[in-house]
Amino acid sequence: MKLIWGIVAMAITTSTALAQGGRVNHYSAAELQQMAHKLQQQGSFRTTGSAGETLDKYPGSFTMLTVRNASGGAELHEHYADIFFVVDGEATLTSGGTVVDAKTTAPGEIRGSSVSGGVEQKLGKGDVVHISPNTPHQLSIQEGKSFTYLVVKVKE
Repeated sequence: MKLIWGIVAMAITTSTALAQGGRVNHYSAAELQQMAHKLQQQGSFRTTGSAGETLDKYPGSFTMLTVRNASGGAELHEHYADIFFVVDGEATLTSGGTVVDAKTTAPGEIRGSSVSGGVEQKLGKGDVVHISPNTPHQLSIQEGKSFTYLVVKVKE
């Protein structure tokens, strides 16, 4: 597990340093947990079961931390890949298939009520997932559970 996180940290800091001319952003596990706790205190988390924060923006990518204790809707990003690094908790990712009740919510961003015909994968602490652009996906959270993940959104 530590090896995976070490590789992930090296990849993020190396790409960040190259993109920013030597700037390095580092988030320890303890810092991510502290940020997640703050997100859980937000009013939006209490009403929707989800809260997120953009950590930093880079040329062609940005990082976010998101906490959920409720399932989300379906998503499809036409121009961005999502890379999830599971910090804590568990969820089911449904990917592929089609977005039900699809609506464009912003340029290149499609949302819907669910994913139909996708493949389910269980996710847990330490897992890493890459979701290519134009891939419908949805996270489902079991009642009473929570899910904290770092997202790197990469323009492709």
